[in-house]
Amino acid sequence: MIFINKNIELSDKEIELNPMRAQGAGGQNVNKVSSAIHLRFDIAASSLSDDLKQRLLDSKDSRITKEGVLIIKAQQHRTQERNKLDAIERLKDFILAGTEVQKARTPTKPSRNAKRKRTDSKVQRGRTKALRGKVNIE
Repeated sequence: MIFINKNIELSDKEIELNPMRAQGAGGQNVNKVSSAIHLRFDIAASSLSDDLKQRLLDSKDSRITKEGVLIIKAQQHRTQERNKLDAIERLKDFILAGTEVQKARTPTKPSRNAKRKRTDSKVQRGRTKALRGKVNIE
């Protein structure tokens, strides 16, 4: 059982952990030992609430496939156990980020003083650039 917070928990059956060989430098250890972990989590088939599922699926995360499966690859650590814990921790962070509901932004207009400061700075910048022109000596 994986506890996300006091209201959300996932069973071990909902995530699929596959060991695989890590990529990159590491010498013989990388070539022989399957220390990396490939975590797969099917969002649509999970026991999460429907609105949380929808928020997670609507997120613009590149780790989510078209089928709605979150894929996390953990290969930073040397041992399979540490990579497994890292992958589960990243899954927790992903789900917790989906629980935070963004407050709707109320659009505002810039104040009159802000508009004046902006135009004044543009005029000043134009004057500075005008001084860079050719010099006519007559």
